[in-house]
Amino acid sequence: MLVLGIESTCDETAASVVKDGKQILSNIIFSQVKLHEKFGGVFPEVASRSHAEKILPVIDEALSKANITSEDIDLIAVAYGPGLIGSLLVGSNTAKTLSLAWNKPFIGINHIEAHLYAAMMGEDAVQFPALGVVLSGGHTQILRIKNIGDYQVLGTTIDDAIGESFDKVASMLGLPYPGGPQVEKLAKIGDSNKFLFKAGKVKDSPFDFSFSGLKTKVLYTVKGQKSHKSSPLIISEEEKAHVAASFQKVAFSDVIEKTFLATKKYKTKAIYFGGGVCNNQKLRSMFDAENNGYKLFWPSFGLSLDNAAMIAGLGYHKFFERKHSDPLHLECKTRIRLA
Repeated sequence: MLVLGIESTCDETAASVVKDGKQILSNIIFSQVKLHEKFGGVFPEVASRSHAEKILPVIDEALSKANITSEDIDLIAVAYGPGLIGSLLVGSNTAKTLSLAWNKPFIGINHIEAHLYAAMMGEDAVQFPALGVVLSGGHTQILRIKNIGDYQVLGTTIDDAIGESFDKVASMLGLPYPGGPQVEKLAKIGDSNKFLFKAGKVKDSPFDFSFSGLKTKVLYTVKGQKSHKSSPLIISEEEKAHVAASFQKVAFSDVIEKTFLATKKYKTKAIYFGGGVCNNQKLRSMFDAENNGYKLFWPSFGLSLDNAAMIAGLGYHKFFERKHSDPLHLECKTRIRLA
């Protein structure tokens, strides 16, 4: 079964063709990073306009690289949320239009769930029950996975997502967007014990996250107690690296502590990771160092950032699970609870 996947939840315009939920025949991604650099983050109107301009050429390229035509496609899968509403509408309306024009079934996919599936795509046999850890620019969650499509949310962020926090700390340090890779690079030459930052705790919610306090502490450290975002730095170039390393260590330690705390409470055979922050090599090495025998499954680099292969792959499973196409009036959602 050949599935065309479409992804446009934020600032990546992507299309992919996947066979039987596993074999990636093409995975085309147009990144908008250059368009948003001057804003220091994603500008929603610019994002949606770029999606509208690029989505059909990206789909054409995905079909061409897979060496197929629209007649060969069996199913169209699209991310219908969560994400930016303008961006979502471009992808969703394109998928619905092609569904009508090509007379193909259509199915909507939860973007967060697809991030978890990305770590399963290369595996012959997935292992359940498991934990899922989603770490991206817009999401930070720990979930219990009983099976594909059967989840229990254990913890989520009550404020900033971890990727968003990395971007904001990068901005404070005068680093370019996107900030996550820049913070990771700078942290490599810093002393992670130089600044004693602390992660936030959520009362009576041991698996929830709060990064706003940590982010504020970094701001006061680099710009002073009465500072704001445009205030000048009060630390040296050398100290910037120490701040990056200290922040990164505390943020990741918080994720690791809560993940393994969950393994003590819930039966777990494996841990599956998803989201762009999972590309961070320090995060992976810290998880390896604290691991106590659990199998850790990380997405490949091409499947950790927003992409359409994970949408197409999960779409295959969802279609057989539901046994029917989604209605064309399926609405996009900026927020979807995965449970």
